[in-house]
Amino acid sequence: MSTGRDTVGKLAGRVAVVTGGGTGLGREIVEAFAGAGAAVVIASRKLEACERAAAEVHERHGVEALALSCNVGVWSECEALVESVHDKFGQADVLVNNAGAAPMYRDMTDLTERMWRKVLDVNLLGAVALSQGFGLRMAEVGRGSIINITSTGAVRPKDPFVPYAVAKAGLNTLTEAFAQSLGPRGVRVNAIQCGPFATQMASAWDDKVVNVLERTAALRRIGQPHEIQAAALYLASDEAAFMTGAILQLDGGATF
Repeated sequence: MSTGRDTVGKLAGRVAVVTGGGTGLGREIVEAFAGAGAAVVIASRKLEACERAAAEVHERHGVEALALSCNVGVWSECEALVESVHDKFGQADVLVNNAGAAPMYRDMTDLTERMWRKVLDVNLLGAVALSQGFGLRMAEVGRGSIINITSTGAVRPKDPFVPYAVAKAGLNTLTEAFAQSLGPRGVRVNAIQCGPFATQMASAWDDKVVNVLERTAALRRIGQPHEIQAAALYLASDEAAFMTGAILQLDGGATF
């Protein structure tokens, strides 16, 4: 995990909330924001992982880091997260909707109502609840950045991740819709559409799957988690002041 020296201070004085921030891509985004001077709120169902991440970034960067438990698949817990952040900091300048779940299945007979609802709640409706909650607070002060972490599955859906792909397609639509709704009040909403990255989720892939992903990518490899840092920091910072409603493709040229 590393951030360049030129990023120091880009987010000084700001508060950034990252869901799913204790591990994987979320953890890398937290590192980037803390390295740029932001106070960070790390939220996840896995509170212990968030607490470890908070301790690490505070020690490394000297910024305030708060770990909070939140199951984004439960609307009331999303509302509670908004209130907790504002009670503590009085503001939230950046929201990253990164928390997600992608359960695999063997065939369509495994696609139960319970699975569909769980995947949609975590990957889509949680982002809706948090974007509305934090977005309206941001609109009151006339500034803010919301970043949705989506997937190439949204535009190239395949088994065994169809519910996940449907949720991410909805998140792409939400990005563009909320950009139009919140833009007149100074809030930017963008997305990073990720291809395959070597996160914990990827540990379930066998060699055959990895080989296909690598062979069908222009760069002939899958991404390393730290490679999301620059994109997230750009969208969070004033450097992207004229960007909203954008779906930034970060997939190594994947065509799988």
